Amino acid sequence: MNFSDMLKNKKKTTEEEKVASDNQTQSEMEQNVEQAEQPQAEQSAEAEAQEVEEVSAEEKLRAELKEANDKYLRLYAEFDNYKRRTNKERIELLQSAGKDVLLSLLPIADDFDRAIKYMNTSSDIEAVKEGIVLVSSKFKTTLTQKGVKEMESIGTSFDADLHEAITNIPAPSEDMKGKVIDEVEKGYFLNDKVIRFAKVVVGS
Repeated sequence: MNFSDMLKNKKKTTEEEKVASDNQTQSEMEQNVEQAEQPQAEQSAEAEAQEVEEVSAEEKLRAELKEANDKYLRLYAEFDNYKRRTNKERIELLQSAGKDVLLSLLPIADDFDRAIKYMNTSSDIEAVKEGIVLVSSKFKTTLTQKGVKEMESIGTSFDADLHEAITNIPAPSEDMKGKVIDEVEKGYFLNDKVIRFAKVVVGS
């Protein structure tokens, strides 16, 4: 082999090595591109999945909000109906309670009419007095049955929560100072609650 052939062979080998090297470099570049594209594809898939999850969560929140709103509207309607019903029942109760009291007083009114009629035709004063006392007793019994009770004030200590002082007079004794000496107008309780203060005279 002469020197020219050796140069040709060397040149050929160098070219083959260069082609091989270029092929290897291209292969590595393609591999690098594939590796670079793979995370991008994975990130894109993750982003799409996240977006789907966000849309699903938003739809779920909207459904829950709608359900809560519907529940609130139902509760409001039920409460409004309940309020109207209880107001109507309370009015009916007050009206019926007043009716019951008036019905219980009508027989007493009849007794008073009979007593007045008897007074105009009778000369027996004692019988008339007895009839008036009976009517008064019947009236007080009816009040008691309805929860009304007389207030006992004379001889008790003055109490601004129960009594209304009309005037002060000198006490007849030391132990009557600051106590009720006389009663101008009786006080009354309704089921232990004051419905009328007693008008009293207080010793000083």
